[in-house]
Amino acid sequence: MEIDLNCDMGESFGAWTMGLDAEAMPLVSSANVACGFHASDPGTMRRTVRLAKQHGVSVGAHPSYPDLVGFGRRDLQLSPDQVRDDVTYQLGALWAFCRAEGIPLRHVKPHGALYNASARDAELAQAVADAVRSIDPALVLVGLAGSEHGRAAERAGLPHVAEAFADRAYLADGSLAPRGTPGAVLHDPARIADRVARMVEDHAIEAIDGASVPFAARTICVHGDNPAAVEIIRAIRARLSQAGIAVRPFASELSRRERP
Repeated sequence: MEIDLNCDMGESFGAWTMGLDAEAMPLVSSANVACGFHASDPGTMRRTVRLAKQHGVSVGAHPSYPDLVGFGRRDLQLSPDQVRDDVTYQLGALWAFCRAEGIPLRHVKPHGALYNASARDAELAQAVADAVRSIDPALVLVGLAGSEHGRAAERAGLPHVAEAFADRAYLADGSLAPRGTPGAVLHDPARIADRVARMVEDHAIEAIDGASVPFAARTICVHGDNPAAVEIIRAIRARLSQAGIAVRPFASELSRRERP
């Protein structure tokens, strides 16, 4: 058994620091790098890509609504055409830094409000998928398990990896509990680690109302802006090791599958 651990990174901006990227990077297998619309700047993007290269971590783009003030967590009600063009722009920026550092861009995972909106809305999900395909049809679209992300990826002919969240609460329908809901963001590393092990072993997660929600995810996310992110990732890795579950980037598994 194996699972990918991903973390949102490169979310600092100018003199403003967000996350503990240097401490978290060696502990994860994939990094979702902010592309300048909700956080990050050119120097931060280059440093984050370089840090991922140093630790052998797979790099993906983390495009957002254009919302620096709201950290990409406000629903801007953009049209599908606007979303397609904004995502294309952001992928191009990060792709250039990956090329400059001599490593491939492997995947794309929308951020924040764009992630949640496109998980529900088929047109927005298709706009994201079409933008990804226009850049490189080999890029993996990462999205919420059981959502419109996977269906849009299939229509676009993109590889897709389903995602679950270690530190976010779920509703009984498999969607994420809104951040304003009490208990929507989890902080206890031991509890989160046990939860992740159950996701991998039982293909299920306990919803905020106690219901068991079945789904299968190939990658688990820990939010880099969670103050306990590094402690949480360490606890998850220890719990997975105890269960005999390896941590590997999903990109390496897809590559093995594609070999003749």
